[in-house]
Amino acid sequence: MTDSRSDDELMLAYARGDARAFDALYERYRKPLYRYLFHSARNRSVADELFQDVWTRIIDARKRFRKDTGFKRYAFRIAHNRLVDHWRALDRRREDADGSEAEPVSDREDSPEASVEQAQHRAELTKALGQLSRVQRETFLLQQEAGLTLAEIAERSGVGRETVKSRLRYATGKLRTLLRPATSTSEP
Repeated sequence: MTDSRSDDELMLAYARGDARAFDALYERYRKPLYRYLFHSARNRSVADELFQDVWTRIIDARKRFRKDTGFKRYAFRIAHNRLVDHWRALDRRREDADGSEAEPVSDREDSPEASVEQAQHRAELTKALGQLSRVQRETFLLQQEAGLTLAEIAERSGVGRETVKSRLRYATGKLRTLLRPATSTSEP
């Protein structure tokens, strides 16, 4: 049975000690948060580590949560900040930011053929996302995975709304170009 309370009501209830409220929030946001982290970091072990850290920070900050913040924005802001910290650490160490192309856990179980096809599509998408610039990939994922508005992305990224629109336009165009050959079925 799912909890019908809003995300904000659940977080406030959790702050008051309702562990079931946390379980409901975790169930609602575990997949979108993980997908955002995985597609941004492009490395399963990094995504796993960041994912754990994001939830730890949510737990630790539960008493400071304000309803006017909005839980979704709050959770993805923490995830975004952890990614930025991760990228800064990589830049400082001058390590290659490209990770493995391991696949995130599937959202559903299907036939073996469908599972293979889904894995191929995820691999193609992950590879295509890896060819975007970091800011384009991040902007695209904040919109698609986190469901943030242009204004929310602009605020979070510290850029103007028109810059966000431009990044999305370039990211979407490049993804279409990169994924088109994989989806076309022309025969000789």
